[in-house]
This record gives sequence, structure tokens and C-alpha cells, in this order.
Amino acid sequence: MSTYKKLNSISVKDKIEQKGGMDYLSWANAWNILKNEYPDAQRTIYESPHTGLNYFTDGRTGYVKVGITIAGLEHIDMLPIMDFRNNSIPVEKITSSDVNKSIQRSTAKAIAMHGLGIQLWIGEDTEEPGATPPPPPRGRRVYSSTPKERTQLDVGDGNWAKVVSYLKSNKSTMTFSSMLEAFNEKYEISLNAIKSLKDEYDNN
Repeated sequence: MSTYKKLNSISVKDKIEQKGGMDYLSWANAWNILKNEYPDAQRTIYESPHTGLNYFTDGRTGYVKVGITIAGLEHIDMLPIMDFRNNSIPVEKITSSDVNKSIQRSTAKAIAMHGLGIQLWIGEDTEEPGATPPPPPRGRRVYSSTPKERTQLDVGDGNWAKVVSYLKSNKSTMTFSSMLEAFNEKYEISLNAIKSLKDEYDNN
């Protein structure tokens, strides 16, 4: 059986969640299923060769690029960095949180290209940006959770020295993208801070 057929045959029904009235498979559930079936599967978060950051830009908006490799075959997804209405965010307003959310969604899409849960994405490319999501069907309760509040992080503020110290201490064992993901769990990082952290990572 091919990798695609094997992953496509796995039921994700009990892992489906809802957001905005739409069904989706979270990146964490998709990754967990994938690694249980293919422990050697790898994810690649691509960085811009021009900026060294983990997203790309045309000067107006941005997008992320994520690849999933299974048994030597890589499928790559490129996803615009969007707001909650699926509108592209102007580059000057992009935050690390926006980038992180796009990377995780792109991860789920790249995994789906290998077959897992791809049914959930059918028709996704025909949705109109900014359109109001349809109400959830009756009889299905939608659970929502309040996102954990994070501290703003910018160059020179109260937490800056601590973050830079952690970066320097762990750069030998972590990629810059992995560090940003870790920082993003606690901080809302400004674009200026991301660029400065990248400089610290590359030059110290």
C-alpha cells in the first residue's frame, strides 16, 4: 500500500475539532498520527534567504513555507499569513503569533498532501477571503477556549536580556525557527524584535 493510501485510510473523525463553524484537524493531532505511522517523518520550516526569518514577503503581505518529508518524498505547502477572516495581513502588521499560527496550519496542510485528513481541505481553496463563516450545524456543540495571554516582547524591554541570554545558551542545539516557536508560547514578539533575535543568533 502506498503512503498516501495508508494515511488516507486512517479515520480522523474522533480528532476533528471546530472553529468558526468549520471542521479541522489540528496540526498537533495530525503530527501525532503521522509520527506514530512514520517515525522518521520530518518537518521543514523554510526561512527566507533574504531576511533569515521564518516567513517570506513580497513587500506587501507575507506567507510561510512548510515541507513534510516521508520516506524521501517531500510535499510543500505555502500559506498566506492571514487574520481570523482569512484576509492577508499587511507585512508591517505581521506578528510572531501570526507567523506561528500560519506555520502550524501549513503543517497540517502539508501532512494532508500525504493523505491524512485531506478530505477536510476539499473546497478550502474556493472559500472567499473575508467571508463570514457559516453557522455550525444544529445539534453540534462548538467548544471554544480563551487563548493564553502573552507578554509583549520588543528590543530593550524588561524581558529582552533574559530572552537573548536563553538564545545564546541554546543556539548550538536549536534552530532559530524552533527558538521562535518556543518564545512564541510566552511572548507576543514584534517584527523588530524578531529581526534583532535573528542577528543575535547569526552573529554571536
